[in-house]
Amino acid sequence: MFNKKMIALAAALVVSQVALADDKLIDSVSVDYGTAAKVRMERFSVAKDWDVQWFQSNGTHLSGYWEASVGLWQQKQYKNISGNDKNLWDIGFTPVFRFQNDNKKGLYYEGGIGVHRLSDLYNNDTYRLSTLFQFGDHIGVGYVFDNKWEVAAKVQHFSNGGYKKPNTGINYLEVKAAYHF
Repeated sequence: MFNKKMIALAAALVVSQVALADDKLIDSVSVDYGTAAKVRMERFSVAKDWDVQWFQSNGTHLSGYWEASVGLWQQKQYKNISGNDKNLWDIGFTPVFRFQNDNKKGLYYEGGIGVHRLSDLYNNDTYRLSTLFQFGDHIGVGYVFDNKWEVAAKVQHFSNGGYKKPNTGINYLEVKAAYHF
């Protein structure tokens, strides 16, 4: 556990150095924590703002960002056997639309649909995903503070879109903390 935390800290430091360079490759970093039926997920993400303002009106607009993520899913009932633990990794890329204030602070609403690649097939509790490739869509609400920190709540759904059975899907309730550079 200590080694994982040290690797995560080192990765965060490298990402922050890249983000603080003059030609920023990323605009924010975030950590998500989510739970679903007998599974939990921790995810680290980096994001790049689109820097556009569509439908600007009354101090608000529609914009968005690109998000790249790496997540760990900790299954607690693998193959529907109580106490049978198994972890898998998730790598994802998601375009996210965000309705926000023009100054990018305060309350916002967002939604996105992206692609994810799992390291192994998900088979936990009574939920199964028959493919490694998954779509991940989410909706969320959050708040960006004046000090560049952000908190959010999201609902995220993973599914292969029904192109291979079984495909029960999985729904996570998530909290997010982010820092904007």
